[in-house]
Amino acid sequence: MSDQIDFESTIDQAAQFVRARWDKSPRFGIILGTGAGKLAQEIASEAEIPYGEVPNFPSSTALGHKGQFVCGNLAGQNVIAMEGRFHLYEGYPVDKATLAVHTMQRLGVEILFVSNASGGINPKFASGEMMLIESHLDFMFRSTPQMTASTAADRPTLLSDAYDRELIAQARVCARDNGFPIHQGVYAAMLGPNYETRAEYRFLRRVGADVAGMSTVPEVAVAGRYGMRVLGLSIITNVAKPDVLEATSGQEVIDAAAVAAPHLKSIVVNAIRLNSAKPD
Repeated sequence: MSDQIDFESTIDQAAQFVRARWDKSPRFGIILGTGAGKLAQEIASEAEIPYGEVPNFPSSTALGHKGQFVCGNLAGQNVIAMEGRFHLYEGYPVDKATLAVHTMQRLGVEILFVSNASGGINPKFASGEMMLIESHLDFMFRSTPQMTASTAADRPTLLSDAYDRELIAQARVCARDNGFPIHQGVYAAMLGPNYETRAEYRFLRRVGADVAGMSTVPEVAVAGRYGMRVLGLSIITNVAKPDVLEATSGQEVIDAAAVAAPHLKSIVVNAIRLNSAKPD
């Protein structure tokens, strides 16, 4: 019980610090993965808060992750965006790596957009395209977050509905109307930080994965406990060909993700506009 109380206090301190710098109540939260930081530039920023200044927050060390909250207005609504995230492979326990999601919920976030850069496994995909996550495979084996007083502690979490079907449908329509391809499939979460081997790619394809990455699932697990609506978006940065596997660099991932940036913006802005009014 004392651990739960301490964790509640940690979340409260972080939320109070952010609220002191930006006194709005955001209903929308955005997690920007590798190469997706351009969307932060579309936010009419009212406060930029480096993670290092927030009490109890870890540091974001991954390539291409700026490491700050961007707070402001997007599509006429208050939003808070994570420009960079925390990964389990950086050595953080799951509660530390997902502290920002707890904090965003405490600030008022109800709808969470989670983006990532992923390696394509499905041979029908191409670099620079996006996939809507409809489900995931958790091969991190350490993604279960701590419960808090605000989460649904009295019932098990049903992860089959972790990704909001209405938001997925809206994103598909947006992609069609704007003339860019969009896929829908399964995200495989690997601990990392290494990219997958030839044998791992073959295995993941056989068990139903369409893309693989090193994030997202811990954040979605927390969001699901709070009852947040989640839209998961994987930017496909390369497509693996196990028989002729080639080395992939972090910079190549960033460059490929930048191609999808305008499409990511279209989907997020469209979703905010369609879901701005709170349900009765």
